[in-house]
Amino acid sequence: MTTFDSRASGVLLHPTSLPGPHGIGDLGPSARHFVEWLVSAGQRLWQVLPLNPVGAGNSPYASVSVFAGSPLLVALEPLIAAGWLTPPRPDELAQFNPHRVDFDRVIPWRMAKLREAAGRFFAGATAEQRAAFSAYVQAEASWLDDYALFMTLDGLHQQEGRGGDFVAWTDWPPALARREAAALAAIREQHSDEVQFWCFVQFCFDQQWRELKQYANDRNVQIVGDLPIFVAAHGADCWSRPELYLLGEDLEPTVVAGVPPDFFSKTGQRWGNPLYDWEAMARDGFAWWIARARRQLALADLIRVDHFRGFASYWEIPASSPLATDGHWVPGPGAALFEALQATLGDLPVIAEDLGIITEDVEALRDQLGLPGMKVLQFAFFGDATHPFLPHNYPENCVVYTGTHDNDTVRGWYEHAPARDQAFARAYLGCSGHDLHWAMIRAASASPAKLAIYQFQDVLGLDASHRMNVPGQTECWTWRFGWDGIGGEPAWRLLQLSAAHGRAPLDRLAVP
Repeated sequence: MTTFDSRASGVLLHPTSLPGPHGIGDLGPSARHFVEWLVSAGQRLWQVLPLNPVGAGNSPYASVSVFAGSPLLVALEPLIAAGWLTPPRPDELAQFNPHRVDFDRVIPWRMAKLREAAGRFFAGATAEQRAAFSAYVQAEASWLDDYALFMTLDGLHQQEGRGGDFVAWTDWPPALARREAAALAAIREQHSDEVQFWCFVQFCFDQQWRELKQYANDRNVQIVGDLPIFVAAHGADCWSRPELYLLGEDLEPTVVAGVPPDFFSKTGQRWGNPLYDWEAMARDGFAWWIARARRQLALADLIRVDHFRGFASYWEIPASSPLATDGHWVPGPGAALFEALQATLGDLPVIAEDLGIITEDVEALRDQLGLPGMKVLQFAFFGDATHPFLPHNYPENCVVYTGTHDNDTVRGWYEHAPARDQAFARAYLGCSGHDLHWAMIRAASASPAKLAIYQFQDVLGLDASHRMNVPGQTECWTWRFGWDGIGGEPAWRLLQLSAAHGRAPLDRLAVP
């Protein structure tokens, strides 16, 4: 189902980690600067995490909508240039840490800026701008209407929560929770400005992202997107289509998603996402999934499907249980879903995230669909020479990573690895410990894998304090870098390796 014409490599970096003056990386000038950096380094792939609004714990994997873009990624510079936003004062910007995202400061500040921009847009937009906005709202109505209405209702009910207590949509008045037409129509009329605000934010996100993606594509850089398998319990997706999930009469999940104990967690993980009613989804030909994939394909050139094993079989945990170990495996939709997607959308440029507990049914589904799986070099050294994550054992149809967003940096991994694993890594990679990150990048680049992707932290040789996420822990997703600390060597070294290993044109190889 997926083929790649030539060997290529790229970098994993979420836009929130980019430099910039407004508290968090976004789709502004630094994003284009990063594209230029990728080009200078001979890289043809930019992999990002989900672009959706962040949810619980500021995670992009727990979003209120799998269709919407994150308001935090909307760059302010274009809004200022359009005359919709007053440039921030220096004292406003001084509150932000250039090396960490302080979500408690960033979210209210940036949302206030977006509200200012929306107010000026609706008060003074040109006829052409209004027409573009109306056309966008109409084109994306299949998901945007429900998202904007959900965000409006969510804002109203969080304000009414006692002492700021969270109010789930299942605790809204029954007429709203159960989407009675008259109740929803009344909200749309009474709070039309708020509904329009959320549409405006998505209008800005889509316009900026499409321009950035085109900028990258014009320079032969493709975007690798990320599609989480499940949706959040508190979100527009579950609220708008409850019949597609395993919910009880009270609209609460009867079972939830998670994983059993594995490499990432000794006790397993109880994610808490509602599980799909796959029989209900199959009855309409997986229409919701087709719409979701179509949206993702409009935003990315390739798609990493997170937790691919859940399509073969998924871990079902009783909602009443706090323990992931109380779950059991349940068969997923298998090839039927992907056949429906392919019949409507054509061949899918998909990377199957097949990490964790991978059983024969998962491998069979991946191979039946012809999808490339993932290899993570950090996982390769606790076994022996037959370990499937060692480069000499790779098939061509796979994607190798030094590490993913859930991994430590290479330096951090090495510093905390058992002595035996450290020795194996040094012997296999032919290096001492201090330059192991480059040796690992070299091994990935030289491997048979068609695609190789490196964490940007590994290209920069950063330690564990620069890790993006630790599964199951809070206070993650905050890492940022600064251009002033990079210099020219990382791009030059990456270009030389990529050219030598057929992932960049050989004529770009430096000749003394």
